Amino acid sequence: MKGLIRATVAAAMIAGGMAGAQELGAEDTAPPSADRPASDPSVGAVTNLPLPRFVTLKTGEGNARRGPGLTHRIDWVFTRDGMPLKITAEYGHWRRVEDYEGAGGWVHYALLSGTRSALVTAPLALLHSSPSADSSVVVKAEKDVIGTLQECQKDWCRLRVDGNEGWIAKTDFWGAGADEILN
Repeated sequence: MKGLIRATVAAAMIAGGMAGAQELGAEDTAPPSADRPASDPSVGAVTNLPLPRFVTLKTGEGNARRGPGLTHRIDWVFTRDGMPLKITAEYGHWRRVEDYEGAGGWVHYALLSGTRSALVTAPLALLHSSPSADSSVVVKAEKDVIGTLQECQKDWCRLRVDGNEGWIAKTDFWGAGADEILN
């Protein structure tokens, strides 16, 4: 076994009950008028890419706004570089995103990357040498560790964390669809 990957105190800090996000406003308003369904809700109105889909925050800080534009108030600030996010809607240069707890808002597309990452959600995830619970454990990763997704099969994904790589059960992380295959 190579070792145990731990979330650093700064990286795993839970702010306001949100992993990697800080709440800035709490008042609720109706959804923005730009939040209208596309003609085909399974693809983005701007990119024609599938919705929902997973992306990664490519900066150490990203404002999530109430609506798609700089005039909308900031509800959350995502604070973890490499954090996986799920895009649920598109409008111009803006993407509505959610984190693994469902919090989010509208983020400018320049803050997002198509590189795929995963957030360990199990208290202690076992990364195996092959996509099978019977295979040897090569790495253990604690809750809130973020790694890079390499590939996914039906129930398992290959994850790279701090130079270590192994197969993790899809039930132990957030950042890929339940039936998603990634090559």
